[in-house]
Amino acid sequence: MTGTRTATAIAHPNIAFAKYWGKRVGDGNFPAVPSVSVTLRGLSTQTTVAFREGLTGDRMMLDGAVADDAVLARMTAMLDRVRAAASFALFAEVTSANDFPTASGLASSASGFAALALAASRAAGLDWPADKVSDLARRSSASAARSVFGGFVELDAGPVAPTADDSLAARVVARADHLDLAVLVCVTSEGKKSVASTAGMRATAERSPYYATWLAEAPQIAARLKAALVAKDFDALGELTEASTFAMHASAMAAGVLYLRGATIDALAAVRELRGQGVAAYATMDAGPHVKVLVKTGDVPRATAHLAAVQGVLRVLDARPGDGAHIVDGANATAAASAT
Repeated sequence: MTGTRTATAIAHPNIAFAKYWGKRVGDGNFPAVPSVSVTLRGLSTQTTVAFREGLTGDRMMLDGAVADDAVLARMTAMLDRVRAAASFALFAEVTSANDFPTASGLASSASGFAALALAASRAAGLDWPADKVSDLARRSSASAARSVFGGFVELDAGPVAPTADDSLAARVVARADHLDLAVLVCVTSEGKKSVASTAGMRATAERSPYYATWLAEAPQIAARLKAALVAKDFDALGELTEASTFAMHASAMAAGVLYLRGATIDALAAVRELRGQGVAAYATMDAGPHVKVLVKTGDVPRATAHLAAVQGVLRVLDARPGDGAHIVDGANATAAASAT
């Protein structure tokens, strides 16, 4: 391949109901437990990949600044896989931007690596189906495998003794319009979280006395949660989401990995207050200080006002189930993965 090949992709973060926390021992970046999530419109990452002649290495601008060495290394590892598949050796210029806080616990790595996987593979001339793009994204960020798809998505646990040659892609459980749902994101910090997710998972696996229990319980929660989702049982889905969230964080906290802040605790209390007032509201948290609240769309105004009044909540974002990663062609976008 000669000259310049460019592609731009947009992807959205996903919020896990049944949490992924922990990796299989072995090669390939495989999750230790299954997960179920929803991909959210209203928050997005846009990434452009340009393979060019004359470059002496890969370059990346992230949110207007030169990416740090750790991010660049993860990006280059993905681009190396793409270059190997496409049988060429051109380096790339990558420009990526999020319209929400980066690396703070709002799943920017999920949307970021999903967008990178799609843009890089298309720029390299690889017309891969969505499941192959999902597998590529997973190798850099397991949660990114889910953001390749829209709607409600699941990702199985990896093989017990994985190798780098094994593959694993996410798959759609239900379309974005399957359930009357809004996700209210209570932003409690604009900065990066204190412990990166990979480091937090590693510490939990090594030091938490509850990690073995998490590995045993998480698949059962995920199976019950998926059944509740398919049945459109909002309350059961919410209760199981909270069960998964608190089990994950309890396991991490027992290893000294703490993502919660004062505003996090107060926002969780506000969610329980809403339930006490008759509003079906349920909380979830990823590896970060923000609280995401599941509500029905008709309850959005009341829930938003209640949550925005919590001291330490900087703002409340209203996100809804949305589409998967897609290529942007001028003013038009074509879907890479449907929710059917």
